[in-house]
This record gives sequence, C-alpha cells and structure tokens, in this order.
Amino acid sequence: MNMLLWVIAIGFFMQTLDTTIVNTALPNIAASLGESPLHMQMIVFSYTLAVAVTTPVSGWLADKLGTKRIYLAALGLFCLGSLFCAISNSLSYLIWSRVLQGVGGAMLLPIGRLSILRNFPKEQLLRALGFVTIPGLIGPLLGPPLGGWITEKFSWHWIFLINLPVGFLGALAAFIYMPNNTLPALQAFDTFGFMLISFSMIGFSCALSVLDIGLPVAMAPALVFIGAATVLWYTRRARNSPAPLFPLRLFKIKTFSIGLTGNMFARLGMGGMPYLLPLLFQVNMNYSPMDAGLMLLPSSLAAVLAKQPAVVLINRFGYRSILMSNTVILAIIMTGFAFISKSTPLWLVLCVLFCFGVFNSIQFTAMNTVTLKDLSEDVAASGNSLLSVIHMLSLGAAAAIASLILGLSGAVYGTGDSSSMFYVTFICIGIITLLSTLIFVKLEKD
Repeated sequence: MNMLLWVIAIGFFMQTLDTTIVNTALPNIAASLGESPLHMQMIVFSYTLAVAVTTPVSGWLADKLGTKRIYLAALGLFCLGSLFCAISNSLSYLIWSRVLQGVGGAMLLPIGRLSILRNFPKEQLLRALGFVTIPGLIGPLLGPPLGGWITEKFSWHWIFLINLPVGFLGALAAFIYMPNNTLPALQAFDTFGFMLISFSMIGFSCALSVLDIGLPVAMAPALVFIGAATVLWYTRRARNSPAPLFPLRLFKIKTFSIGLTGNMFARLGMGGMPYLLPLLFQVNMNYSPMDAGLMLLPSSLAAVLAKQPAVVLINRFGYRSILMSNTVILAIIMTGFAFISKSTPLWLVLCVLFCFGVFNSIQFTAMNTVTLKDLSEDVAASGNSLLSVIHMLSLGAAAAIASLILGLSGAVYGTGDSSSMFYVTFICIGIITLLSTLIFVKLEKD
C-alpha cells in the first residue's frame, strides 16, 4: 500500500508543479511566439479553466470505470498535452495543448484521494493523506525557480518535456500498484447539470478574456448573460433533481456559503500574484528568468512554514477575526508591490515577499477550513469538489483580470511605461482582495 501513496504523490506533484512552473517562462514563451509578454495569461487561464470544468466529473468516472483506468487515462492525457505544448509553434496551438493538459491534470488529485479512501482504513487516512499532500507543497516551491532555470539554461520547451519521463514512471507504477476500485451501486451522473455548470464557467471566464481570445469587446456582456442564465437554469433544475451535481442544500450551511463566496472574491485578487510577480521581476526590473524564479522562493517557503502557526492562530482567535484582519494585512502587502522598483533594496523586496507568503498561507488555510468544516458526510464530497472548482476558476479569472488591468493601464500610460502599469495593477488587485472582508464579516464572532 505504501507504493500506492508514492504513485498518487507523483501525480499530485506533477499537477501542482505544472500550475506554477510556467509563470517564470511566460516572457520567453512570448518572445519565441512573437507575442507580448503582458498578454500571455491565456496560457494560465486555459489550463485552470480546463481543470475547473473537468473536476466535477472525475470522481464519477473513477467510480464507474475504476480508479486505475481513469488515473492512467489522466496521466496519458496530461503527458500528451505536455508533448503538444512543447512542440507548439503558435499561441493558439499552445493554448489548446494546455487545455488537454488541464483535462488530465484535473483528474490526478481527486482520483488519487478517492483511491486512498477506498484502500486505507479510517485510522490510517490522516497519515496517508498527509503523505500525498507534501508534494503539493513542494511543487509550488520548486516551480518558479525550476521554470526559470530550465528556460535560461535550455529552452521553455523543456518545461513541458520533463513531464514525459515522470509521467511514464508514474503510469508504470500505477499499472502495477493501483487497485481498480469501482462503485457498483452508482447513481446516474447529472450530465445536463454538468453541462449547465460548464457553460456558466466558460461564459464568465471568457467574458474576462474577450480580447485575448480574439473576440470583440461587445461579446463580453453576452458571455456574462450566458454564464448568469445557465447558473439560474441549473439552480431551478437542481431543486427538483434527485441527484444534482451540487445539491442546493450545501448553500444552506452558513459557513460553507460565506466561505465559498469569500474564497471566490479573495482569490480574484490573490490569484493574480503568481502571474504578476514573475512579470514584475522580468519586464519591469530586468531580471533573468532564473533570478525571477529564485525571487519567489521566500514567498513559497514562508507559505509552507506558516501552515502550522495558521492552525494555532485560528484556534486561538477564531475564523472571523483571523479572516478579517489577515485579509486587510494581505491587501496592504499586495498593494506594497506597486512601490517596488529597480532602486528598491533587495533585502526589502525579499522581506515583502516573505510576509506575503506568510499571510497568503494563513488566508488559504482559514478560507478552506471554514468552508468545509460544517459539511455533513452526505454533502462533503460535493462541497469539496465545488471548492476545488472555485479555486481553479478563480485562479484563471484572477490572471485574466490582472492582464486586463495591465492592458488598460498600457493604453493610458503607454506600453513603454511598465512601472505605471504595474503600479495601477497591484493597487487594483489589492483593493479587490480588501473588498472580500465585507463577506467574511458575516461569519459568527465565535
């Protein structure tokens, strides 16, 4: 059974590494493909949107066809998407390759967790889940500097090619060691509900990126309308459905509805930072890709170190106090990046990055736990799945919003004035994050 944990850990590591490793390579990818480095968020957006859309169906497919079969298929799609990314010769080709990669990546972690639940007794679950979570912390830690080093020493293509040998070893180990668990008494999948939710996610997300996907600006309101209409349609249908994709009774749980809404709005600001910081260091401060990646190490390391203290603080002061105060502090730190320039002392930049990592980690820990802590067993799986969807969707939307603000700032100040563009962008996403305190204030004081 220990080998099963290693199999799942490899898949989780690949998925989390790939979410961050691309960011430091974006300027080089842009130069290679003849694009502007300030308009490359579609590479991030396409991957996160594909993950968000695919996540709800992954567990049902694993129950229906077997965990081993779907896990192997997920690894195959992820590696095939990685290969197509590496040989891409245009931005559109790369974006569609990232979609394929995201479909595979979306299924790795949920199916891995499901396999653990099926094959480990309850008294061993905490240790088993803790073991496979470690690579999820290491992936974002290594991603930016590794991406920068590979880009600088070789080429950006190798960022995707390194997934192939790792994926092959993971698939071989999964074929040998992973049981093919199924669930015989499986309810029918809510296909129509899934389609409605997918259309709503695509509509809202594409509305933020109409210019980058080649659509006229006038299409944005129509896409927002499609997103809103499909959500309302799903809500009406879910009231009468015996087994909806996401039961509406989830939203009657106060901590879940507040936590999920707060997650979404807070991440719209915070989620833009992994996209913006590598651009800030490379475009505005002329750092090399490797140096830009190394600059992000203090933030990632601080996020890991703050995990346990975050639990202590939450237990001591409560969710409402921590989320309201921490969100304000985090918004101030994010706004502080607006004042960083070439003349800023290196030690001060590193201190700001470390502080951002600490408070960002506390924010994620508090938001995620308050969202899930009161879910009953019958809705825990749906609630957890919906939180994962919101996480990935907000990450892509945040990159799109940050890119949109950069583009509008460029139109006002001129694309040559990158300092003013980043100044405005960091101020705006700091304000977006700050506004989420209006949601967390609704939590009970205890």
